[in-house]
Amino acid sequence: MTSLEQLEKRLGVDWTDLRKARELARLTRTELRKALAHLDSEDTSIVVSGSLARDEFTEGSDVDWTLLIDGQSDPGHYELTKKIEDIVQPIARKSVGQERTFATMVFSHDLVHQIGGEDDTNRNTTLRLLLLLESSVVGREDAYRNVVRNILNRYLLEDRGFWRGSGQRIPRFLQNDFARYWRTMAVDFAYKLRTRSGKGWAIRNIKLRMSRKLIYVSGLLACFSFHLDLSDGQRQTLFADPNRQHEVIEYLEKIFQHTPLEIIATVLNQFTHLDGAAKKIVGSYNDFIGMLADDGVRSRLENLTEERADVDDFYQHARHLSHTFRDGLLEVFFDTQSDLDSLTKNYGVF
Repeated sequence: MTSLEQLEKRLGVDWTDLRKARELARLTRTELRKALAHLDSEDTSIVVSGSLARDEFTEGSDVDWTLLIDGQSDPGHYELTKKIEDIVQPIARKSVGQERTFATMVFSHDLVHQIGGEDDTNRNTTLRLLLLLESSVVGREDAYRNVVRNILNRYLLEDRGFWRGSGQRIPRFLQNDFARYWRTMAVDFAYKLRTRSGKGWAIRNIKLRMSRKLIYVSGLLACFSFHLDLSDGQRQTLFADPNRQHEVIEYLEKIFQHTPLEIIATVLNQFTHLDGAAKKIVGSYNDFIGMLADDGVRSRLENLTEERADVDDFYQHARHLSHTFRDGLLEVFFDTQSDLDSLTKNYGVF
């Protein structure tokens, strides 16, 4: 039983829409895995992101995929991406975004070595952090696992304070990049609002408030897990011995193998005094997924103009869900009993 299922059972609630989306995501990944069999190799992995990787897939979702290449450049990679696209397109419910961040090849070099600086473009940052926060492989995992491990090596091994500091042992280099990405998504929302002449603004606004915020929250909690999950003795043992650094990296790697909701549910299961907040967070998110799964509601949000937003019942309901989601998160991150308030103030704010 997953952490989310455990939380659902313990709270005595019914998150039907999340369950349906999870099942459809798993069926779709299985279909893709069979259709794309033998197209990858030891040096390449076909990676999906977005709702399909988060187990939040609905009939209106698109399939965000990349061909991750961890090896020498080969002219055949271009033809391979075209072959993958021809296979994925009939399975996908809709086309990928016009920015073409996905449905193309991605090389590991920039993901691993271009962290920060002028060459770390929005696209590079997005691909790198989504690889950690919301990705799944449909096929061979060799290249994928190697790239994820090397990215975590960069973030953790070059974080002097993480190893030599005292106290809570939070990987600040990684956490700061999660914070940067969250702000980038918020700024890009305004950019896309302008370049797309307002088209689709309502559904993107709600997604920013819900699913985009969710992945940032899961990244924060993954970083906080070194303090929340490990005892003082465990931290002292792991961080005092340089020969055990690989165990710390593997620990975080295992956390990122879970979906964002699973990461959040794992924390919520630890602190039963936050059950009220848990119902707000996951309950509102379940209803949000239910709205996206309804073709009529989704179409309404995709075509809604700003001028009609204040009088549109569906948008106002979605907005209300986002407020409930936000309020539940605030209860969790500023909770004193779990020490999350200290982590949030020291690392999430300053």
